[in-house]
Amino acid sequence: MNDMTVSGFLLPAALAIAFLLVSAALLMSLARLVLGPDEPDRILALDTLYVNTVALLVLLGMQLGSNLYFEAALLIALFGFVGTVALAKFLTRGDIIE
Repeated sequence: MNDMTVSGFLLPAALAIAFLLVSAALLMSLARLVLGPDEPDRILALDTLYVNTVALLVLLGMQLGSNLYFEAALLIALFGFVGTVALAKFLTRGDIIE
């Protein structure tokens, strides 16, 4: 297989499929966040939501060829992790700051 086939057809097709699947996962996470039976399920859905958002930003950065989206994905991942830890701590202890 030559290099023209990979860059000309396979990469855009793979990116389109990945956009579709990650978007579906994003919508399912959003549904679990809204309809979740209890708080731990909603916190887990929020965690999954930001991971899917990071994946979408990385895919968009690959498609557009811009490093800006990778930096934004890194910031969202950092804030998402801190937010998940804070929510989990609040859920278990009822207090964030000791």
